[in-house]
Amino acid sequence: MLRRALIVIVAAGPAALPAASLAYDIKPKTPETAFSKKNRPDILGISTDSSAETAKAAFESSFRGRGNADIQQAKFGGTALNYTAALAFTLPSGPKQSGEVLSSSFSSPASANLAYFVNRNLTFAPDQQPSKAEMIKQVMDKYGVPTIVGNQQLYYFYRKGSIMSVGAKYKEATALEAIDRPLDPRTAIKLNDGNGRGSCVAAVKRALAKEKTLAAMLDDAKGANCDGVLSVELTSGATPDRVGNAQFTLMDFKRIISAATIDGDALAAEQDQRNPLPKASAPKL
Repeated sequence: MLRRALIVIVAAGPAALPAASLAYDIKPKTPETAFSKKNRPDILGISTDSSAETAKAAFESSFRGRGNADIQQAKFGGTALNYTAALAFTLPSGPKQSGEVLSSSFSSPASANLAYFVNRNLTFAPDQQPSKAEMIKQVMDKYGVPTIVGNQQLYYFYRKGSIMSVGAKYKEATALEAIDRPLDPRTAIKLNDGNGRGSCVAAVKRALAKEKTLAAMLDDAKGANCDGVLSVELTSGATPDRVGNAQFTLMDFKRIISAATIDGDALAAEQDQRNPLPKASAPKL
């Protein structure tokens, strides 16, 4: 099992840190989330309510010793505290074997080390490609009616804990008809607010192209006119009615914004502890 350490903030080892940093006590705060207890989507049991520890156990259970694991570690500020920042499990594809990549990113211990991004990418072997009708049925059986369908995607946008509706009432048959068509522009425009605040579709595409860190995803999270998203992309396979690749993506924009604030405040407090202001007062003149 491959373990790769990613030092994202400070490269100094524990011996180089001040005693105060070594003793730094983090009191975690739970960041806000886009999802409610009754409406909390997951990917293979991993939701944005999962900590790095519980997600790792779920990943290992799903892969059961197959493939390779990449566990990225980070340090919190100038402390000696290590935590899991990201996980990725990979099962390579082959001519007779379907491949899979399962990955997730987590906030720092200050914000309870919770997931804010989860992705599952399935590449089906040519003789194992499921039908689009079967995949759409499974997706809608698990996640419900999508907000909008098109461009090979089923999008579930969330606001105030519920799936957003923009007037499209999909059933399995109508979702199948719409999946390979362009997104209906009249429906898509309803995802913007009155001030033209960012399309959630665009925010998802931009976020997928970036590093999956809080800092890299923060601007898109703030600009999106939704609190979170689950997207399912079904790419055509050997024939148009078959799926060659399926990608499931879960992003909690509200958690990204909240966790970034919590982590920033905690890092500032830790910095103040390491470098306290002088206590001496000005001399009497």
